[in-house]
Amino acid sequence: MYLNKEIKKKIFKKHGKSEADTGSTEGQIALFSLRIDHLTSHLKKNRKDFNTERSLVKLVGKRRKLLDYLKSKDIERYRLIVSELGLRK
Repeated sequence: MYLNKEIKKKIFKKHGKSEADTGSTEGQIALFSLRIDHLTSHLKKNRKDFNTERSLVKLVGKRRKLLDYLKSKDIERYRLIVSELGLRK
């Protein structure tokens, strides 16, 4: 499996406040980004997998909402997470 406990702990430790803080906005955005990358690579191989495509669109929407929330609350944290994850070009 591409996402196990150790990988999640690393993500939340790097982007969240601690590895046990799974509810932080930055940690959730980082986790969604990892999942989006995985689903994107899956869809490149399986173009007709429409259920996965729908899941990908929903995940992108969730990440967008979290980014908008973070941008409205603290612009510096928003800029930091966007630059760390390379979300904007």
